[in-house]
Amino acid sequence: MKNVIVFGASNSKNSINQQLAEYAASKLSDAKITTLDLNDYEMPIYSLDRESESGIPQLAKDFDAKMATADGFIVSFAEYNGVYSTAFKNIFDWVSRVDGNVWKDKPVIFMATSPGERGGITVLEIAAGRMPYHGAMVVGTFSLASFGDNFKDGVIVNEDLNNELTKLVNKFHKELLEA
Repeated sequence: MKNVIVFGASNSKNSINQQLAEYAASKLSDAKITTLDLNDYEMPIYSLDRESESGIPQLAKDFDAKMATADGFIVSFAEYNGVYSTAFKNIFDWVSRVDGNVWKDKPVIFMATSPGERGGITVLEIAAGRMPYHGAMVVGTFSLASFGDNFKDGVIVNEDLNNELTKLVNKFHKELLEA
C-alpha cells in the first residue's frame, strides 16, 4: 500500500487548506494517508547565522524523515500576500538544509484555496514553478476559489470542481502505482 503525506501549508488551527488536502486524499481508495500538521514543526526563523550557531533543529530532521517515508504528497497552500505562509516557508527553508530534495522525486498534487475568487492561484503558480527544483514531480494543480461557497460539510459541492479534482486524484493515483 502506498503512503501519501497530506498537509495544508498553513499553521491555522482551522485551515481551509488542510480541509481541502484531506478531502482530496479521501478520494484515494487504497493508500495509507499520513496527515501532517505544520504546528507540530514550529521552529525558530531560519537564518544562516542561526544554523551556524545552533545547527539544524531536530524538528527539521523529523519533518524530512516523514517526507522520506512518502510515496507521494498532496499539499494545499495557504496564500498570504500572494506567497507561501510563513509557517510553510520556514519549515521548507530548514528542511531544505537537511536535504535539498525536499519532495524526494515523488509525485505531488499542489492545491490552494481561499475565501476569495482567485482561490490562492498566485501561490499555486509559484509552488508549481519552484518546487520541481526541490524534487517535486508535479502531477497537477487544483485551485478552489470561494471556499465558503464551494466547500460545505467536508466536500466540494460544485460538481464541476469536484469532478476536476477527482480526475486529478485519479491521475495522481496512477502515477503512484507506476512509481
